[in-house]
Amino acid sequence: MTDHMAVTRRQLIHGSLAAGGFVFLGRLQAALAAEEAHKWVFDGVTPSLTAGPFYPLSNKPLRPGTDLNSMQGGRERAKGQLLYVMGQVLNIKGLPVKDVEVEIWQANAAGRYSHPSDGNPAPLDPGFQGYGATTTDGEGRYRFRTIKPGPYPVIPGWSRAPHIHFQLTGRIDRYITQMWFPDQPLNGQDRLYTALRPSAQKMVTCQLQEATGNLEPGASVALFSMVVANG
Repeated sequence: MTDHMAVTRRQLIHGSLAAGGFVFLGRLQAALAAEEAHKWVFDGVTPSLTAGPFYPLSNKPLRPGTDLNSMQGGRERAKGQLLYVMGQVLNIKGLPVKDVEVEIWQANAAGRYSHPSDGNPAPLDPGFQGYGATTTDGEGRYRFRTIKPGPYPVIPGWSRAPHIHFQLTGRIDRYITQMWFPDQPLNGQDRLYTALRPSAQKMVTCQLQEATGNLEPGASVALFSMVVANG
């Protein structure tokens, strides 16, 4: 796994979290409004956030893998900016946590989830899987190949900025969080993001850089490490 990009302790930003739990709500507005007024208190772990209504249940792939850019058995490729998401899972002592199941799910480049409850009129992408899963290695590292998700409207004056959902399931802990992208104009009106204090916003914002090494030219890399209480 030499193409993983390790994240040093200096790159870890101290923040906080309430205890993680699996939240699945039927309506996006209700799921997000529950988070809006909450101001997080920090104790060193990554902020816990709602799963939202679009976690795949009945439509979860049997063998999802780490490449979201094609459907199982399909030939079409996903539309959008190619993106590698990679990082580490660490505990509050800064030590890597191995064998953590890392799941991600997200909207496609047009801002629509491949979920039957998503009523967004934006088009579905037949080449985009929208969900992936992997397990951290001995250094706590994970990696996914996906595309940068698009934004989408919730209600007038409230649009979700591009983001990716994460669920971590370890031996002791389970956490759900979300990853945002830096310098996105819609970050400022995304109510889940603005409900966080600046130190927490830093913890849930990835670092973007251009792909190097054996990754495809033109791809972007999102470095995103997460801190859990135990693992």
